Order: sequence, then structure tokens, then C-alpha cells
Amino acid sequence: MASPVGEDNWLDYVEQNSRGASAKGLEAKVGVIEDFERAISVEAGSLKVWMAYCEYFWSLYADCQPGSDAGWPADEALLGRETFSLDAALSLWQRGYEAVQYRLADSHELWNRWIELEMELLARTRTDNGVRRITQLFRNRLEVPHAAWDRTSQMFSSFLSEYSRKSYETEMEQATKRAAGAKRIYEARDPHEMKLVQAAKVDNPDALKEAWSEYLDWEIRQKNKKDGLAQFKICIGLFARALTGPLALDEPTWLNYVVFISSAHSEQKTGRAKLTIPQDVLPNMLDVLQRAIRHIPWSGTIWARYILTAEEAGLSFGDIERIKHAATSCSHLDRDGMSAVLEMYSAWCGYLKRTAMDPNASEESIDLAEVGLPSALEDVRHWGKRRYGDAYQGDPNFRLEKILIQFLTEQQEDVDAARAVWNQLSAIELHANSYDFWLHWYVWEIAVFASSKGKVRSPTPAAPGVRIPSLATQVFLKALKVRTLDWPERIMEVYLQHCNDYELPNTLREALDTVYKTRKGVAKRREREAREAAQLQAARQTQHSPDQIMEDASDTPSSKRKREPAAEEEVDTGAKRVKSDAAETSDPKRDRENTSVFVTNLPQDATQTKVRQFFREYGHINNIDMQKEEGISPVVLIEFRSPEDAQSALLRDNKYFGEHVIRVSPATDCTLFVTNYPPQADDVFLRDIFQDAGEIHSIRFPSLKYNTKRRFCYVTFRDRNGAAEATKLDGKRLENGKYVLQVKLSDPSAKQQRHGAQAEQRELHVRNLHKDADEQDIKEIFSKAGEVESVRILRNMAGHSHGVAFVVMRTKEQADQAIASIDKQSYRNHILSVENSAENNRKITATSRGGPAAPASPSPAPGGAEGSDERPGADGSTPAEISARTVAVLGVPDTMNDARLRVVLEPLGEIKKLVLHPSHGGAVIEFADANTAGKAALAIEGMEVESGRKLRTGTVAEIFKQKGEHRVDRVDQPVKENSKDKAKDTARALMPPPPTVRRPVLGGSGGRGGRRGLGFVNAVSKAPNGTGAVPAGAKSNDDFKKMFLSGSQESKE
Repeated sequence: MASPVGEDNWLDYVEQNSRGASAKGLEAKVGVIEDFERAISVEAGSLKVWMAYCEYFWSLYADCQPGSDAGWPADEALLGRETFSLDAALSLWQRGYEAVQYRLADSHELWNRWIELEMELLARTRTDNGVRRITQLFRNRLEVPHAAWDRTSQMFSSFLSEYSRKSYETEMEQATKRAAGAKRIYEARDPHEMKLVQAAKVDNPDALKEAWSEYLDWEIRQKNKKDGLAQFKICIGLFARALTGPLALDEPTWLNYVVFISSAHSEQKTGRAKLTIPQDVLPNMLDVLQRAIRHIPWSGTIWARYILTAEEAGLSFGDIERIKHAATSCSHLDRDGMSAVLEMYSAWCGYLKRTAMDPNASEESIDLAEVGLPSALEDVRHWGKRRYGDAYQGDPNFRLEKILIQFLTEQQEDVDAARAVWNQLSAIELHANSYDFWLHWYVWEIAVFASSKGKVRSPTPAAPGVRIPSLATQVFLKALKVRTLDWPERIMEVYLQHCNDYELPNTLREALDTVYKTRKGVAKRREREAREAAQLQAARQTQHSPDQIMEDASDTPSSKRKREPAAEEEVDTGAKRVKSDAAETSDPKRDRENTSVFVTNLPQDATQTKVRQFFREYGHINNIDMQKEEGISPVVLIEFRSPEDAQSALLRDNKYFGEHVIRVSPATDCTLFVTNYPPQADDVFLRDIFQDAGEIHSIRFPSLKYNTKRRFCYVTFRDRNGAAEATKLDGKRLENGKYVLQVKLSDPSAKQQRHGAQAEQRELHVRNLHKDADEQDIKEIFSKAGEVESVRILRNMAGHSHGVAFVVMRTKEQADQAIASIDKQSYRNHILSVENSAENNRKITATSRGGPAAPASPSPAPGGAEGSDERPGADGSTPAEISARTVAVLGVPDTMNDARLRVVLEPLGEIKKLVLHPSHGGAVIEFADANTAGKAALAIEGMEVESGRKLRTGTVAEIFKQKGEHRVDRVDQPVKENSKDKAKDTARALMPPPPTVRRPVLGGSGGRGGRRGLGFVNAVSKAPNGTGAVPAGAKSNDDFKKMFLSGSQESKE
């Protein structure tokens, strides 16, 4: 018997069967009715199926009536009037309505058709009973939340006007009053309904799925609130819409629904529920799971729950065995690999074990487990060999074997047979190399020892002849003979502890000897592995240059510290500040270039979850980067924890992923380190540069939260040939030679030692200089200690000295001599401070000034300082004037530098000053005048700067209240929501972040003297009127809008 999946497939199936039913007689028509009954049992809550069913039944009722032109034979028409009676037809419409009434968005379609037929019958009969019946139907309908409530109310009004004018006002008043709760419930869901409509309009399956997921998660949380029973019914209706519509084949949604219903059953049984749900409202778990496995038969989790629920419901062995046979007969069970097969068989074996180990178990149950458990193991081995050949080594977690071992140990009391299973597992490389396997075996041996008959001795034996768990000791000896054991150190640690607790002195001594020898062997193995890795890295270093950030070909005029001659320029790595030289040469914590693989030829409906499940048995997955384009097979870049895991994943090459044979290839030498491009360069700019080299998978920019001077990125190609071709662009001159592009194969472990005056400790930081001292004066002072190569004085925008300079000596010895002889000496009544220039590669803000020609993203000076003056009012403007023309922009991605942001915002008006705050996810923009700022603020609101990233405006205070975005480019770590704005904007956020703690500044004052950040605020300066109000506050969107409108009015006048 055919079993379609999905409401559309069922309708097609029934339609085909119904085409010839008219000519075949009454029996064929009844067969169509039976098909519809099967359809609604599988697609419960499907509006389409119920509408088609009710319309078909109504047509049969109409066709068999006297005077019909359907042409039925007289005897068939007579039987048809009995079978397809009016009462049966109207009852079916009512059944359909009750099944779909809580589909808020579309249940009115069935209701409107049903009530239309009811009113047509009433128009012919005009009976009081008919009026009362329809009146009650309207009353009940208006108390149910639905999208077309207003139209239903108008229909009721028209009905009362025609059939019950006397009670019109009373009925309408009571209906409106009773419906207040329904309208409130729907209004709370209207934003989610609108999101579904918008997502459906753009024809984006991912966006639609995300909108459904958010809606369902939100709805689940409403069931214990006010109107709990109605909320529960609405949640069931929402799942019905999702699972008979766009998410009919979505495994996570089905699992969400199954867990929701299962939790409700548990709460009702245990009495923990805050709400009593009637049995006719709460769906039956077996029915839910049966529907689920029809839609997603590849889900091992659903099959496992089906078997477990059948056991809990008390079904017979034959019934549960039929479920297991249905799973094994399903061609889709191993669609995503062996994980689903193992989950299903684990549930089956668990059922056999529990049945056999029940104190009241029959001999038949024990015999079934005795035969069924080894048979299941054999079936799984055969399945794995058939799918993967000799590459399949079994379940890494040996779940079925552990069930068999427990059965043999506890029920059969056959310890030797159970130990034989452990020995068989130890002969398989997958398990022998895992320290976790050996520890499980050891724990089992200790449990057997402790439960054996006889007196249980103290953990520390005092004399020979006492009972000793020698078999447990032998487990460690076997484990330490495996030279490829993944964590031998842990095994040795537990081995010594075990011998110390249980064994005699001679055995403990032998264990110490064994561990000593083994540690030497492990040390040699580690040294060999490190040496091979070092040789490999050395070989790569001879071919590739290290990752380093190159400086621009020309000096950046916005930097206040002038650059050294090219021969002595210091290279800024742009990375985080290191604590020691040793830290610089240490191995990288994350080596994407050598731990990643590309996966291609995937089906178009592949998801990250499915890909992760497919590869999870082959290593720990750090991250999955899936690139999808409509109509094209997705390409996935999977990053594993270690190169060994990545090599293991290559075993999946040419294996089946569903019905597709996928390709798995290493991603080594596919990533480029690119730097020294123009500051305003973005993803589009870089893709344009490399468009002829090959297909680019992704471009990754670094976060600027802790260093705004970073200007580099990683470009990953789909294959190494494309990356190799792209390296030929190394040295390409951009923007008339201003920038010399640097393109190298990425190698994070090959950092060069820093060089230059600062790294060689030849650069001196001199403070407290007289403001009138110039470069020549300083050079004369330091020439007494040796040869001075250069002097740089930090100056403000007006050219005035800050009293700070950087002096570069010829040698380190001369620099040391200068510190010893000049530090703390007086010069023009100023006590000088001289010390080695400290490295400062971090700058958490970026400032650019002037019009479009002004430079941005200045290249870092050797000492990391920029002498730009950021004091307000440098051009004579008052604070109020500056505030009026300043706009605070929020939602700026932490990978966007000030140059790129300037390019985005400059079309809105002339920018005098831009200060970027990546650590707060925002920027402060000072425009030329207040009118321009007002227009720009309106344009910036909602402006999209990256895919899915939109800017918004606010106040400067809001910028410093919010935290920067927290990026987690890993699937094995949870994403933390740091921003308060993010928490407000995201429906998934459950709790707001704690409020910011503010403390007064001890002895502080207004202006620049007070401490900023970390909870400190400046003292409020007194206004001339003595009120304590600030003369000019920050401008909101409404302020800018009023300013813009008033400016427009003045221009008209």
C-alpha cells in the first residue's frame, strides 16, 4: 500500500485514485474516503488535506441527492444517501474545523467555507434551531484567536442583522467582550506572523526556516503563562502548520515537537504540570512518533524514541520488533552515515536487555536477549562493512558491546564471556588507540572484582594472600603495549594509582619500572613527532614567507610620528601583544591551514547539522563554513582540532551522503595571507583583485576591537592551484604605487622575530621636554652618549610639541648609556624621563579628520603612538555646536575600519572627524554642520553595510554602554550575547544583561581630567544658571528630524 509523504503528495495520490472512482461505482468512492482518512492520520492538522476531504465528501452528498445530474444509478444513489448523509457531511466539516482551528493564519479558509454551507442550508429552511446553531458556531469561533477575526465579526454582524435583529446589540456586545482574550493572544503573535510572511515573500528558505524556529521556540515558552490551555492548543496548531508545510522534512523541528509533547506527558503523569491538559487535547506519543518516522525516516533519534515509547506504553515484543524491522527495512536510515543505525540498534538492544533483566522476566525474554544482542552486533558490523568496506571499525563509543557486556555480566553471570567481548574490542585499532576504552574496561573489571563473592578487603593490603584485582591490572599492561595510544600519560597515571591502592609491593615496584620505561618511550615518540613536525614546517618555510603585515609604500601623513627610512622600518605584525620571545615562537593554538578539509558535491538541501553528524566520528570539529548558492551544490570547509583528525576525515572521500557521492580534499595551501592593500578595501575589492586566480571560498578579516591598526586578511581559495596562482600578485602596486600588495601562503607557525630600532632596544622614549625644544636641541643632548640616528617629536594639529620625543641611537649600548646619563637630569628646568621605547601595537580607537582626501587608518608608527589631538573645539566651535553636528553610529561590525566606514558615510555629507570604537561596536561622526548631520542621521538608520548587518543611530553615551560583538567562529563553543542592544533585538534572549555599575570619581572634576570607563563618570559641570544641567545634550533621532525639517522650512522662507 502506497504511503506518500507530505500534504501535497497525499493530495496528488488521492486525486489520482479519485479520477476513476465515479465510473467504478460506490465501492471506489468509499475507497477514496478511506484514502483521505489515511491522509489525515499522517498529516494531522493539514489544512489542504482537510479542505480537499470535506469538499470531496460534500460533492458526494450533493451528487447522490434526488434531482442531481451526476448520473448515479438509482440503487447506488439510495445507498449513497445513507452513506454520505447531510449529518455525516456537516460532522466532517466540524471535524476538520476542530483539527485546524488553532492554525491562526489560515484556519479561516475552512471555517468560511463551512459556515457558508451552513448558512445556505439555513436560507432554505429558516428554522429557529438553525439560527441558534449558527449563532453558537459564531460565538465559539470568535473566542478562538485567528488572523481574520474582524471579518468573522462582520459576518456575524450580517447574520444577526438578517436572522436575529432583536438580539443584535446584546449578542455583539457579549461576543466582543468574550473575544478580548482571543484578540490579545493573536496580537502577541502578530509580529512573528509578519516575519513568516516577509520571509516567504523573499523566497529565502534559510530565512523562512529561521523565522519558523524563532516563532516555535517563543511559542513553547508561552504554555505555562496566562490562558495556558489555549496557549498549548495554539502551540500544537503552530507545529501542525510547520510540519505539514515548509518544515515537513526538517529533523530538528520534528525533534522539537516530539520533546515538547513528551515533556507535557511527563508533567501530566508526575503531577508537576501547572496546567491540566485533557487527554483529547494532548496528542498520543506513539501517533506523533509514527508520523515523525514517516517524514524523517533517516533520524536514528526518532526511531530510538519510537522503540522506547512503545516499550513504555507496554506494547508486545512482536509490535516493538515490527518497529525495529521497519527501521532496518528503511532505505534512508544510513543516509547520513552509521550514526542513525547505531542509535536505533542501541534502543533495540537496550529494550532487549531491560526486558531480560527484569526481576519478573520470563525465560522467553531472556532467550530473546541472549540471541538478539549478538545478532544485533552482527547486523551492525555487516551494515558498516557493506557501506564503508574495511574502513569501518565499529562504533567509537561501543554502545552495543557495552549493553551485551552488562547483560552477560549481570543477568547471565558469565564474566568470562563478557571479558571475551572486551578482548575482541581491544583487537580493533579504533578502540585500542583510545585511552577512554581502556579506562572503561578497567572500571568494569574493578566492578566485577568488588561484586565477587567473599569479603571485600581494604584498598591498601597489609599482608600477602589477600584478594587482588589482578585482571584489572592486566588491562593497563595491555594498554601500555599499544604504541599508538592517544593518551598514554593518563593510563600510566591511573595504573600507578590502582597499584598503590590494590596491589602488593612487588607489583607496585614492577608498575613503577614499567611506567618509567614507557615514559621514556613516549618521550621519544613525542620528540620524534615534534621533530617531524618541525622538519615539515622548516620545509614549508623555505617555500613560503611568514605571515606579517607589511607597511604602505608611502608614508601616511596622518601619523604624527614620522616614519624611519625604509631600510630601518619596523614591521608591525598587527597581532596581539606578546609577553615574551618564547611566546612568539610557540606553536599556534589553532592551525586552520593544516586542519581543514573541503567537502563538495553535497546535495542542495545539506545543512551544517547533517554535515557535522556525517563527520563527527572522524574527529573533533572546531568549525564548519558552508557556502550556499541557489541552484548550486554547497561547498563546505570543515576545520578539525588536529591535522590527524583532518587526515581521518579524508576517509569520507567518495562516500555516499544521501544519494550523492561527495568529494573530500585537504585545504592545505589554500589560504593566503594578504596585507598592504588600501585601507578602504573591502570584500568586493579583494575578490576583484583575485578574480582571475581561481574561485574564492571566503575572505576573513580580523577583529579590530583590540587593535584598530590591523590591516590584513585571509583569503581562502577552493583549491591550492587557485591559491598558488594568486601568489603571483605578490608585489602588485595599487593606487599608482602607493601600496605594494603582499600575498603569501598563510603559515601561522612561521612568525619572524621583530626587528628595528624598538625591537633592538635602540629607541628611547623621552618625556617632560620643554615645549620649545626642537629636534636639534634634543640631538645635542643625546649625542653626548653616542651617535643619534633620528629624533621625532610628537606634535598636535597646530604643530605644538607635546613634550614627548623618540630618539633612536646607533647601538643598544649607546641607548643604555643615554638612559644612565640623561634620565632624571634637568634640561631648561624640566626633569627629563628617558627609558626604552615600549612596544604598543594596540590602539582600540581610530580617528580620521578632514574631507574625502584626508587619510584614514594610519599606518602604525614604530612606537605605536599617534600624536593626533582629539580635543573638541580645536576649530573654535563651542561644545553645543559640536554636539549638534555629531552623530553616533551603532552596529558597526568590528572588522570594519574607519576608512571603510568613511567611504560608506561620506556620500551623506562632509565629515570633519570620525572616531571609530570597535570595542563598543560604534563610531562618533562629526559632520560639517548640524543640517548635514540631521539628514545623515535619517539616512544612516537601517543602512546595510554587510550581509545582514544594519547600522542604527543613537547617542554617544549609548556607544559606551554597549559592548562590542562577541565572535565565535566555532561550532563546538556556544555564542555569548554580550550586547544589551543585541539582547533587546533578539527574541531568543531570555534575560537582560546586568546594569552598568557607576561610581563617582574621588576628587574628580569635569572635562578631561576624570577617569573614563570601568564604571567611572565625570562630574557634571554647573550651568551658568546654577541648575546643574548640561548646556547641550546628545541628539536623538527625533531631535535630528526636527532640526532637518526646521532647516528645510527656513530654506523655503
